[in-house]
Amino acid sequence: MRGADLLVHALQRAGVGRVFSLSGNHVMAVYDALAGSGVELVHVRHEAAAVHMADAWARLTGRPGVALVTGGPGHANALGALYTAAMAESPVLLLSGHAPRAQLGLGAFQEMRQADAAAPLCKPGGAWTSEHAGRIGSDLERALALARAGRNGPVHLSLPSDLLEERLTVAPAPPVCGEASAPPVLPLAPNQADEVLAWLGKAQRPLVLAGPWAAVGAMPAACAALHESLQVPVICMESPRGISDPAHGDLGAVLAGADAVLLLGKRVDFTLRFGNASLFASEAQFVQLDAETRELERGHRALGPRLRMALQADPQQAVRALRAEAHALPATRGPWLREVAQALAWRPPAWAAARAGQPQRLHPVQALQPLQALLDSHPRSTFIADGGEFGQWAQAVLHAPRRLINGVAGAIGPAVPFAVAARLAEPDAPVVAVMGDGTFGFHMAELDTAVRCRAPFLAVIGNDARWNAEHQIQLREYGAARAIGCDLLPTRYDLAAAALGAHGECIDDASQLPAAFERARAAMARGLPACLNVMIESQPAPVLRRPGDALARP
Repeated sequence: MRGADLLVHALQRAGVGRVFSLSGNHVMAVYDALAGSGVELVHVRHEAAAVHMADAWARLTGRPGVALVTGGPGHANALGALYTAAMAESPVLLLSGHAPRAQLGLGAFQEMRQADAAAPLCKPGGAWTSEHAGRIGSDLERALALARAGRNGPVHLSLPSDLLEERLTVAPAPPVCGEASAPPVLPLAPNQADEVLAWLGKAQRPLVLAGPWAAVGAMPAACAALHESLQVPVICMESPRGISDPAHGDLGAVLAGADAVLLLGKRVDFTLRFGNASLFASEAQFVQLDAETRELERGHRALGPRLRMALQADPQQAVRALRAEAHALPATRGPWLREVAQALAWRPPAWAAARAGQPQRLHPVQALQPLQALLDSHPRSTFIADGGEFGQWAQAVLHAPRRLINGVAGAIGPAVPFAVAARLAEPDAPVVAVMGDGTFGFHMAELDTAVRCRAPFLAVIGNDARWNAEHQIQLREYGAARAIGCDLLPTRYDLAAAALGAHGECIDDASQLPAAFERARAAMARGLPACLNVMIESQPAPVLRRPGDALARP
């Protein structure tokens, strides 16, 4: 047995069936150990793409996603994507090859303090380097458990190449079974659940705000069930746009109308404007429930006397505890529930007739609305939105049973890797990835990965030939005369996609869309990804505020 074999045995025991990876010198022993192991190796074109795929896999399945990259520059390439996973509270394990321990400090090839570099992007205590070949398997088990303990998040393990190649005489550790393998949780006790429910029961307009964890795996369904059990609106906030998240319609009016807000694993951060009192009704009171002491302390500093109660407990377990102790709600809740639902669903009626003002361009709404039929065609379809302004339009216009966005990190670029992983996670369900032209440039080569893996999806590029989010900032803050550094070319990304083996078409008139969609669906039926390069006019992202809000602000 080698250290690499112990690693693969540990992956098998943990039920990890797929590893997203880019090869390199330091991890070739792992590749050798994976051969014939039954653990699928999805090899990609950039290390960041491997982490993005692991992130998407983790968010959609609720199980840790595993990325494997080489050391030094390979590890460095992966770190940017690790930040996106961290802010999305996604259980990702980054395995990185590492310079040999025996050569550290001597100027080893690609020597780097990798765990130190990864630590700020990982859970506390969640980045380290294996120190003994015989413990590599237990290191992996510890890392997978830590990724899912408390608040989900990334963990990193560096694997020195000499330990991976070292020959051992010990047998693999026995399987870890039953409760011993489950990550520890901080339970919400029944009496605590009763106290929270009693507080909510006294409110006239209660609201539950959940953090990004509520978008991972089975948690969207669990939160929907909590909504039904409590008859209290449960809203997952996972967008960098915060209260201006276009997927949530007029969320600002909902916050302004609530008199009791349960922060269920929701950080009091920039997405809530750090708890600014002007967002909420003057009488609004808060209860915060979080797995981490530091988040409870932050909530106390931000909310002050408005924070009635702070409880340390695992949010996922708390959903089950609150449902188990749920009591019947006052009959007066119906109007509040309807008002919240209407506010979140509201979209400007004028969108139905939206048209571009430029020739050979489409308004974003024109480009997006026809996609809803494909997303509605399967109960487990996946919608992916990425990019600045066009990505926000997509989130406002489209919806699906499963959704992936760039998350609180606000980084762009993961759409194509996300789509590959989403299709692998759900091979029979359609995947629609909507992105801007700037975003597509980050990882367009992963279309090659999609072709090789037979992971077909539909990529829709909104091409306005600029970095539009930044361009809109320049227009607002400095004026058109000082808008610089944001222009791109109206590039034929459809031809680039075709060169990578995908189906590609360019659209510059709305009348072309129906036939183009049919050809794209036919290509996907043959196992090919399809790319529609849609020429759009630049539009600022929508900020949805109803005229004469039904939920009046204080």
